[in-house]
Amino acid sequence: SPHKLPSHLPFIEILEQYFKETPITQPSLSVGQQLLKAVKTLSTIPGGHFILSRIIAWKIPYSATIGARVSVLEPGFARLVLKDKKAVRNHLNSIHAVALTNFGELTSGLALITRLPANVRGIVININTEYLKKARDTLIAECRCDPPLVTRDVDYTVEAVIKDHAQDVVAKVRVVWRLGLKPDDVKR
Repeated sequence: SPHKLPSHLPFIEILEQYFKETPITQPSLSVGQQLLKAVKTLSTIPGGHFILSRIIAWKIPYSATIGARVSVLEPGFARLVLKDKKAVRNHLNSIHAVALTNFGELTSGLALITRLPANVRGIVININTEYLKKARDTLIAECRCDPPLVTRDVDYTVEAVIKDHAQDVVAKVRVVWRLGLKPDDVKR
């Protein structure tokens, strides 16, 4: 049965109450697996996608500055939405180049972590953004990936494609992630 959030509690109290009653974190699961579990749980309640986006913003504060929202999150796939608002605009009345890069990097990272096992971590070592059209109105970024089996450090490139309301590609963000075993899992 779907969970119902009480409407009379402030937002933070709602989150605290919900997660006390519905634990989603388990040490044996990767961060991405925990996130997918949260998606499954939160999709059953009103405002679940909003809550998921707030959790991501809380965990990744810098990326939260652009206000992107998760639309779809599945193993190896992420679709995020970025609304056009003054906070992400430049002097040319379009969405700022760095906001687009941030949007693409966040999308690539969410797609990637949902496919990584618990013993693997990743860090960005290079980002390249190709700007193809002025970005205006609501944007959608999508990324699909299938990372390799990680037994040692490996560089893996992921691409997020950002489209506008007309489905025109406005930017492509290629992110090189260095994937490696977490220190406790490195064979000595």
